Amino acid sequence: MADPDDNPEQDEAPDPPQRLFTLTEAERARQDLEPFLLEAIACRKKLSPLDDQLNAVSARIMMMGGMLVPYEKLARMRLEHQQLASAMKSSLEKILETGCVIKDLDVGLLDFPAIIDNQEVYFCWKLGEDRIRFYHRQDEGFAGRKPIDPRDLGPGDIVQ
Repeated sequence: MADPDDNPEQDEAPDPPQRLFTLTEAERARQDLEPFLLEAIACRKKLSPLDDQLNAVSARIMMMGGMLVPYEKLARMRLEHQQLASAMKSSLEKILETGCVIKDLDVGLLDFPAIIDNQEVYFCWKLGEDRIRFYHRQDEGFAGRKPIDPRDLGPGDIVQ
């Protein structure tokens, strides 16, 4: 008899509906999320060379069939790697919890799901921009960004 816990269909809960932002909500969220985005980017930049160094030591050990390693130095590197990875994961989770979509962590590109003119779109913001000024349809991406027209927004939303 099959174990009821083995049924993969039972384990998969339906995804909750995607949060939709008004421009005002997206702008508030952008301001709140910017520090977390900056932290995630900084952690990622610091992680890259640590990954390279740890992978190089691993490769050398495998090629040489074993070797004496500077244990304390490697332990410090591994601890720093784990702390950075944990901080980055925490920052990314805080961003994603809001319903915002991280499109490109390298440049700090965030999208906020929204509705404009009865179409599903993303309000689009890139790190360095002073506010959300653009949107694009879900199938267009960054290259398809268009300026937000105040006439297309719902009640209570204003372009600042």
